[in-house]
Amino acid sequence: MANGRVLIIDDEKNYLLILQAILEDEGYEVTTINDPEMVMPYLEDSEVDVVITDMKMPKITGKELLEHVKKNYPRLPVLIMTAFGSIESAVEVMRHGAFDYITKPFANDELLLSLHNAMELSKTHRQYQILRESLEERFSSHQIIGKSKAILETLALVDRVAQSKSSVLICGEAGTGKSSIARALHFASPRKDMPFVAVNCKAFTIESLDVELFGQESSGVNDTVAMKRGRIELADQGTLYLSEIGALSMELQVKLLRVLQDKNIERVGGTEPIPVDVRIVVSTAEDLNQFVLQGKFREDLLYRLNVVKINMPPLRERREDIPLLVAHFINKICAENNMPQKYVSNEALNYLNGYEWQGNIRQLQNVVERCVIMVAHKEIGVEDLPPEIKDEDAQFKSAVDLLPPTMDLAETLDKIEGAVIRRALVRADFVQSRAAEMLGISRSLMQYKLKKYNITGH
Repeated sequence: MANGRVLIIDDEKNYLLILQAILEDEGYEVTTINDPEMVMPYLEDSEVDVVITDMKMPKITGKELLEHVKKNYPRLPVLIMTAFGSIESAVEVMRHGAFDYITKPFANDELLLSLHNAMELSKTHRQYQILRESLEERFSSHQIIGKSKAILETLALVDRVAQSKSSVLICGEAGTGKSSIARALHFASPRKDMPFVAVNCKAFTIESLDVELFGQESSGVNDTVAMKRGRIELADQGTLYLSEIGALSMELQVKLLRVLQDKNIERVGGTEPIPVDVRIVVSTAEDLNQFVLQGKFREDLLYRLNVVKINMPPLRERREDIPLLVAHFINKICAENNMPQKYVSNEALNYLNGYEWQGNIRQLQNVVERCVIMVAHKEIGVEDLPPEIKDEDAQFKSAVDLLPPTMDLAETLDKIEGAVIRRALVRADFVQSRAAEMLGISRSLMQYKLKKYNITGH
């Protein structure tokens, strides 16, 4: 396998022959072009790792070729060589983006070392691009699993707002996938090639979060405290994602508000403003409006953050996505652990569909992973499910324990009855007569209850 693909451009054919022989002996795949006007169409159709071009050529100069490459292929390293070397011309081409500058005649070792370094840079860029494309595909809105009306409406909103610079507030219960939506917003935006920086505001103390977000200046002459760039500065030109935004202290809320207003930051211990261009996306499982009323969150900051609001639906409101998610998690876990493919029986899937999933997608994934790892046979049945999923009494007790101490009893009982009927329908494959039999009621009463709670089909 070649060490890399090199394109050489020179109007002197002898130099091309010599360079080609030297580089092919070192294991490089070499293409030579004698007419510089042929370079641009060649680059459009061919993959190249490094370009080596002479400076002084008829029709098109090496500097003009360099400018074309940097404009159209910014990550492609270019080495400039010339017999008319000078400090001034070296500085000029380096200023325009050349990787290195070599004067003719050159020592072979000098050329090979420079080419090796340029090739390493090119490979790094290529690996980075592969990783970036992989992340972009993984976190694009099209890779978020679901076909329910609730999730499709959410993804449609993501597609609409991704192109803007506006701040976004993502709301939803724990485990609903808020971080995946934040990443989907980034990778669908014009900032997708720039950093995506995520910070969990609950993971730090107030003091450490200040430094984590805004950075820190060095302490001066003795440098007892080293300079540190904060996450906001690291996210420049990209996206900053702050999860659990309700945990932000009032002091940091003021500082974040200034970032949104003034587009600059000051490091802790610093006095000079540092300009930043950052799109801010935040998420919360809390009611920030209640936090405002309680004096825990600034109303002006909430207005700034809540330019666009995206609500992540809980899993119990998108039950038709559960079979898709279960299949996705099984495939993923089996592949990661090099295990034979497994599947969930229809009866077990009905139990999974009917469960309330207080922990949402995260809880579902944990249950599926436990089953895939612990069950030796290919089919995962009802007997293989955790007790909290298949035990009716345990499910009921868990649901009751989650109810608030103060509530409207009649309204709460209606909600419970509606949930029980929905679960019975799921487990009966939406056959009303079977669901009525499971609940011990007549079919006519079942139809009355369906109408009362506005329950239809799937």
